[in-house]
Amino acid sequence: MGAETLVNNGEAKAPLILGLQPAALIDHVARVDWSLLHQIPGERGGSIPVEFKELEHILSELKKHILTSVDDPSPMKTMAGGSVANTIRGLSSGFGVNSGMIGAYGDDEQGLRKKMGPTAQCVCLVDAYGNRTMRPCLSTAVKVQGDELTKDDFSGSKWLVMRYGIFNLEVTQAAIRFAKQEGLSVSIDLASFEMVRNFREPLLKLLESGDIDLCFANEDEATELLRGEANASPEAALEYLSKYCRWAVVTLGANGCIAKHAQEVVRVPAIGETKVVDATGAGDLFAGGFLYGLVKGLSLEECCKVGSCSGGAVIRSLGGEVTPENWQWMYKQMQIKGLPLPDIRN
Repeated sequence: MGAETLVNNGEAKAPLILGLQPAALIDHVARVDWSLLHQIPGERGGSIPVEFKELEHILSELKKHILTSVDDPSPMKTMAGGSVANTIRGLSSGFGVNSGMIGAYGDDEQGLRKKMGPTAQCVCLVDAYGNRTMRPCLSTAVKVQGDELTKDDFSGSKWLVMRYGIFNLEVTQAAIRFAKQEGLSVSIDLASFEMVRNFREPLLKLLESGDIDLCFANEDEATELLRGEANASPEAALEYLSKYCRWAVVTLGANGCIAKHAQEVVRVPAIGETKVVDATGAGDLFAGGFLYGLVKGLSLEECCKVGSCSGGAVIRSLGGEVTPENWQWMYKQMQIKGLPLPDIRN
């Protein structure tokens, strides 16, 4: 189950950064009114998996609840999605980092590797303030299994990027084993506050294994991570994560982020010069910017600043993919902050 790689100068090279997204995902992103969000079970802002019938129902209701805007003539988009895919796509197209993916897609009309069965889909509902509520349908989707991985999938790469998910725990554990055998560093995103809340024990075991080198959590996930503790603040979660991970990052939305590496702790504000159209992909693109900083040898504070720029770029339009215009906006922000610009010729 080989990784999809970029080709440089006519020769395939092992990706510097390799993403594991067991099931390829199609995102249906739409700006909708509150009345539809009231119909959707679960908490707003989260990412609770749904069955196919529920996904079909939500999609059938979308057209009745679409919000139109003069600034965005396309209130609904369908695109390749998934947290890890967003990060890897951003690293490749916006930062020029040689990146690749391990995953599978179905033999249906939605469908990096073809397998018999349906492709996973996710509906991303965005309110008037840019907040997103996600409902993925993963239960029947095809995905890569742990026994399909080999060490050759990881050979020559430097980083493995993953997202925590209980449904993918077996393939995640297999990937980590191969990654460590091949000398890769491992990055993980905590996915959603529901995933942390409902499957906290396996997550703590994974984090405390010492195999995770870099962990990203948003403020809600950080709170769930330490639920029941006397202090469940983002700062306390950062301290907990830093005990087991070489780099720990907690993003705080409009309040920026905090990060720790060894004994160094930094707090970096968010980019103020942007408007929030859709928060989908903000954490994914932040992670891409942070990883770009690490491979370029930047300081912890600079890594956070790059992440702030790339996270700020994706929220300026609908969906988890940065538009060409918003990449240019990001480069301008990086230049203003004195950060090294990507050599996108590579």
